[in-house]
Amino acid sequence: MEINSKEFSNKDITVTYDPCICTLSGKCSKELSEVFSNSIIPWVNLENTETKRIIEQIKRCPSGALKYFKNKEELQVS
Repeated sequence: MEINSKEFSNKDITVTYDPCICTLSGKCSKELSEVFSNSIIPWVNLENTETKRIIEQIKRCPSGALKYFKNKEELQVS
């Protein structure tokens, strides 16, 4: 069975989650429960805190299952 990675976005970043490499340590939900949940769907809600805090938590992911990239800003033409 193929399991695809998941993506979650806010205005600043897109977070990717690869369930195939996740060790289910629960570190993300224990340390930043307002964003990462193990009991609510969708389990990632990037609107609940500052992007900086989300990035800091992703960097602490022990398996590397969580990654992020910055979204490109759209140019506003006047």
